[in-house]
Amino acid sequence: MPGTRTTGHFTAADWKEHPVTPADDSPRVARASVTNTFTGSIEAAGTVCEYVITYLPGGTGTFTGTELLTGRLDGRDGTFAVEERGRFDPDGTVHCAFEVIAGSGTGELAALRGTGEFTARHGEAEVAYAFTYELG
Repeated sequence: MPGTRTTGHFTAADWKEHPVTPADDSPRVARASVTNTFTGSIEAAGTVCEYVITYLPGGTGTFTGTELLTGRLDGRDGTFAVEERGRFDPDGTVHCAFEVIAGSGTGELAALRGTGEFTARHGEAEVAYAFTYELG
């Protein structure tokens, strides 16, 4: 996607995970309610994020989720939602790709389109993200 490529970091402010299936099931399903704080090109405190996680044998798994970000993108105010899809490895590394949900932008971000990604390593306090977007 051509557009403006930006970067920044986010931190998890809160993570509440709830099992959906018994702990001894394999695969095991859980849901998580997460609050993140973004800095850099995206400035958003207290995002709303919901994940469905599938834990697989061997310490691997996948997840999908939706995150709602309210704040600023490169100085423009508004809100937008992203759909996230990812996987995690036995060493705790998380790989995620995300895409702006069409029509979710408000304010100065009403026509926002974009995609991004991040890789998080177990124990990191801050996670770097990259985001490429277009407005209009």
